[in-house]
Amino acid sequence: MTGLLDSINVTHALIDDPHGDLDRTGIDKRPVDREVLVGWLGLIGDQQYDKRVHGGLDAAIYAYAREDYDDWQTELGRTLANGQFGENLTTTGVDVNGALVGEVWRVGSQVTLRARSPRIPCRTFQGFVGEEHWVKRLTQRGKPGTYFSVLTQGSINPGDVVEVIERPDHGLTIADLFAIISGAREPEILNRARAAVDHLTDEDREHIAKFLG
Repeated sequence: MTGLLDSINVTHALIDDPHGDLDRTGIDKRPVDREVLVGWLGLIGDQQYDKRVHGGLDAAIYAYAREDYDDWQTELGRTLANGQFGENLTTTGVDVNGALVGEVWRVGSQVTLRARSPRIPCRTFQGFVGEEHWVKRLTQRGKPGTYFSVLTQGSINPGDVVEVIERPDHGLTIADLFAIISGAREPEILNRARAAVDHLTDEDREHIAKFLG
């Protein structure tokens, strides 16, 4: 599976938290038309303000699909620019939410990333997007976008090829994991999670352990 890097988005400026839970947030990310270096903790030049819940080795890069933006545009009746959901990478042609937990992407010629976890929507995200009941709506849609860890550092450019180069055989997708975290208990999804337990982050493994038995 191959696609393209539609845009690379970095924090434009720290802004006041639109929902007031935090004093500041780095969610205001906008496309840049240049090469960007990727380090172990994410894009060089990007900012994550609340490091308790954003960033770290297992959530260094956040990706969202342009195709999902287009669906939301139709539903909401408004234009949504790349980066508006706070993602670092906006992609086309690759299934971000259908990525298997632990699968590996190559972006450009140097950088490799591993799919780790779904993004869990929060009140800051809802306030920034400016839609009522946004957390509930995105949860019901089941397409949260994906956090990646960095396997190989390097540089990326807008328009780079994105290629899925390794897929585990357990069958658990990022969307499946998000569904479990959000309350799904269907046996087939839980069975896939049991098969994928070694690929989960410590936090996700602990979070769903009680449902796996």
